[in-house]
Amino acid sequence: MNTSPQPPDPWTLTLRGKPKPGQVATRKRRTGPRDVEMFSEMTGDRNPLHNDPVLAARAPFGGLIVQGGVTSGLLNAVVAEDLPGPGSVFLGVEWRFVKAVRVGEEITAEVEVTSVRDDKPIATLRTTVRDAQGSACLTGTAVTWTAPLRETGGASG
Repeated sequence: MNTSPQPPDPWTLTLRGKPKPGQVATRKRRTGPRDVEMFSEMTGDRNPLHNDPVLAARAPFGGLIVQGGVTSGLLNAVVAEDLPGPGSVFLGVEWRFVKAVRVGEEITAEVEVTSVRDDKPIATLRTTVRDAQGSACLTGTAVTWTAPLRETGGASG
């Protein structure tokens, strides 16, 4: 008989609790010129594929496309706000950008929990961003860690 105490479930201190494999969360957003402007201003990425309509029209994409960071950024919102939820950050990602996203396109980011650790608030997610026609633009996986933000019930000062 094992009489040693069980370690506490680290997920109990997270705001949303422990996710379950198979759980899914999505967010939609229409991209726009302001996304490109803000991302360019923030990062210095002024690639003509994102900023020069004349040059972008001659490229294989046929027009302006948003930066990959704009596309993947919607996944940041899903992870931080929905699943696993507040306090979650990426530990690692493996993403393939399989289709460009045109400025003005609506995209949907989806995460699905594929596994959850019991010893730490770490989850592995399948990640996808699709365009309005349902074609994958980004595919891959991500590993997240969720900070223990719930109060433990001790006295606050």
